[in-house]
Amino acid sequence: MARAVSRNTRIGWTIAAWFVALLIFFPILYAIITSFKSEQEAIAGFDLIPSFTLESYREVQSQYNYFRPFMNSVIIAVGSTVLALLVAIPAAWAMAFSPTKRTKDILMWMLSTKMMPAVAVLVPIYLIFLRTGLLDTRTGLVIVLMLMNLPIVVWMLYTYFREIPGEILEAARMDGATLGQEIMHVLAPMAVPGIASTLLLNIILAWNEAFWTIQLTTTNAAPLSAFIASFSSPQGLFWAKLSAASTLAIAPILIMGWFSQKQLVRGLTFGAVK
Repeated sequence: MARAVSRNTRIGWTIAAWFVALLIFFPILYAIITSFKSEQEAIAGFDLIPSFTLESYREVQSQYNYFRPFMNSVIIAVGSTVLALLVAIPAAWAMAFSPTKRTKDILMWMLSTKMMPAVAVLVPIYLIFLRTGLLDTRTGLVIVLMLMNLPIVVWMLYTYFREIPGEILEAARMDGATLGQEIMHVLAPMAVPGIASTLLLNIILAWNEAFWTIQLTTTNAAPLSAFIASFSSPQGLFWAKLSAASTLAIAPILIMGWFSQKQLVRGLTFGAVK
């Protein structure tokens, strides 16, 4: 009897999980379906059977220069992630292995900055970028997105580093390892799952960022998020082209997430079981 109840419970949870997953994925699926419609079909109404035309994709590729914002997205996402890791790894190492009475307060303060609405600091950041020549540049967006995601990166790395025995690092110091060697040759290899999952998550966050990319760029450094927003005009929304642009924008990150899902899950559960 207990086995039957347990089996029914597992089946119930599985059905519920699939329902939630499909509910979350449905907007993406509908955008993909709409991208294969003509503009007339897209605005006609709700229909899950498109005519499978590639007209919108051809126009997005030829008339709107998709390749440039795609490369901007790659450079900005990867650049901000690498820069964030370069800053966060030493910071997380210091707080994990040389904590002070204020370490937890510092971590909470860093996390609290994520609770502030981005629009509250838009004007000062915009003026700083205007006076320093960073408006509509990849460098400016790399810096902004790095600072925006840095608290999450530090928190994640700090959590992973806490699971590594400090005695291993002490043994490395006794063998004459310098600080850089300790981090690069001892700590980093042991925390590869955690670092990899942090890297992947940060790339996803940077790739999907829309507020700062739209506010701080116009044409030169506009990534795919700003590229998608350009399909909204005074004449209205071009639904089919918007869906095609959205599909092309999310396809790389979906493919990356699909192939790296095992590494991502492994990193997110790193240290969960001792």
